[in-house]
Amino acid sequence: MRQVCPFFRVSLSVLLFVVVLGGCQASEGDSDAPVAGSTTVDSVVALSAKEALGKLLFFDPMLSTPPGQACSHCHSPTAGFGDPNQQLPVSRGVHPDRYGNRNDMTAAYAAHIPPLAFDEEEGLWVGGLFWDGRAASLAEQAKGPPLNPLEMANPDAEAVVAAIREAPYRGQFEEVYGEGALDDADQGYEYMADAIAAYEMTDELNPFDSKYDLYLAGEVELTPDELAGLALFESEEKGNCSACHISAPGPDGSPPLFTDFTYDNLGTPKNPENPFYFLPAEFNPDGVDYVDLGLGPVVGDPELNGFFRVPTLRNIALTPPYMHNGVFHTLYQVVSFYNSRDVAPWPGPEVPTNVNRDELGDLGLTPEEMESIVAFMNTLTDGYEAGGG
Repeated sequence: MRQVCPFFRVSLSVLLFVVVLGGCQASEGDSDAPVAGSTTVDSVVALSAKEALGKLLFFDPMLSTPPGQACSHCHSPTAGFGDPNQQLPVSRGVHPDRYGNRNDMTAAYAAHIPPLAFDEEEGLWVGGLFWDGRAASLAEQAKGPPLNPLEMANPDAEAVVAAIREAPYRGQFEEVYGEGALDDADQGYEYMADAIAAYEMTDELNPFDSKYDLYLAGEVELTPDELAGLALFESEEKGNCSACHISAPGPDGSPPLFTDFTYDNLGTPKNPENPFYFLPAEFNPDGVDYVDLGLGPVVGDPELNGFFRVPTLRNIALTPPYMHNGVFHTLYQVVSFYNSRDVAPWPGPEVPTNVNRDELGDLGLTPEEMESIVAFMNTLTDGYEAGGG
């Protein structure tokens, strides 16, 4: 059993008490207080016992080896449930000399992603969590980071469950899953993932309260620049962004998720700033020659190498850097790449086969039009208050 400083454990009890009542303490890389326009976790959302337990687990920094990294360190509410340490293209693990190979995706709205499946009618793969779709559900996704040596670095499920047995919320865990729920490490680990998934399905991560949502509801107006950006975003002759990042409400009136959950090879270049390239061979045997193949290996189809899932654009302004490897630092860079990939001296694609050359690469957008598209994407940040900006 791991020994924990009594002061650290008492401090954790206080922290977790604060988390459940409302708001979370800033994680490393966050500011001391929420910034204007950021998503925050507050006490407005009523949580069930399982959801509240999942929230405790999500924000608990004691569930890594060594202790010090929680899910929220890479999925912070102040950063749209993405990584608040936006100076790096990928996330740093609990061991400060280890880094992931991919840019973290936001946990917000992940509850709406369907399991990975092949659409026979359309002839393409749809859904699945992570950039490559390898996890079929929120619970399956939640089981990955704690055991990833580049992330929370626990050696096994027993290490995680042992920490939960010592946690101040152990009683809540057993109230939800029954007395003895933590006796078996494998079963306890499954329960942990189930609780985190329950929290990720709550309105705290799925509020649908951006300026664009209020605009669709007729409660606010978009500025002329934002409206111009929306028109370009939806135009088949111009940006055509909504071909994959669907901006219209669903047939049942459900809010848009700004993704069709499909996969594409956009011709994204390798990112020479990715620290994963320089990890020891134990973690990256290919070194600087590493190529991220995305969906291909997951579904056993080399023709889909370099394909990555279309992410949601909700909270996109809060979640730089961009693309699967964090190669772009700003939304303007992303739009510029989409606009001029095939007619400007961009670096070549990481995976040069099957690059989408039909829907992007030479869009003919002016700099002003690209700025307008970015202005529209800025309306997708949660927590907008009419009259408050």
